[in-house]
Amino acid sequence: MGFRIAILISGRGSNMKNIIEACNKKKLCSSVNLVVSNKSNAYGLKVASKYKIETHILDSKSLATESFESLLDKILKKNNINLICLAGFMKILSKGFVKKWPKMILNIHPSILPYFKGLNAQKQAIENNAKYSGCTVHFVNDVMDGGEIIDQKIVNISTHDDEDSLSKKILMEEHKLYIKVLKKLEKDYGKSK
Repeated sequence: MGFRIAILISGRGSNMKNIIEACNKKKLCSSVNLVVSNKSNAYGLKVASKYKIETHILDSKSLATESFESLLDKILKKNNINLICLAGFMKILSKGFVKKWPKMILNIHPSILPYFKGLNAQKQAIENNAKYSGCTVHFVNDVMDGGEIIDQKIVNISTHDDEDSLSKKILMEEHKLYIKVLKKLEKDYGKSK
């Protein structure tokens, strides 16, 4: 059994595109039914439109958090969404919102949590002379990058790596890891039905 997925983005949407492709190619049983961006100029909106997926812009600069989340909640419910995937979504969701969607919001973070939380995780790894970093898919709770970890993938950092090259290496693994986690959740979801 699959999910009705909403993907929340703020930028180019490469993880979003990857999830859409996996659904379209039947690597996943789920479907991406909705893409919401908190930035009107997010390139990912154009990508989602090409796949004929319903898109919404909820500009987080012009909307107060409460209004933003109230509108988001309505749109998600209207579309019968039962899984929310954050993919480069650069806005923290409030405790109240997360409570309404328990264990239904996933995030992917470009480090091996709990290390290098927050912004610029790849830069943090380089500056700390870390030997490895990677990516983590976790459930979202009310602590930034602090929710229950579902799976992780380690990426070695070579002496030649800079922030850009490390970001590219991690992104390749993010694409694989997100799909792996979604497959696992589909299996668990199927058993619970």
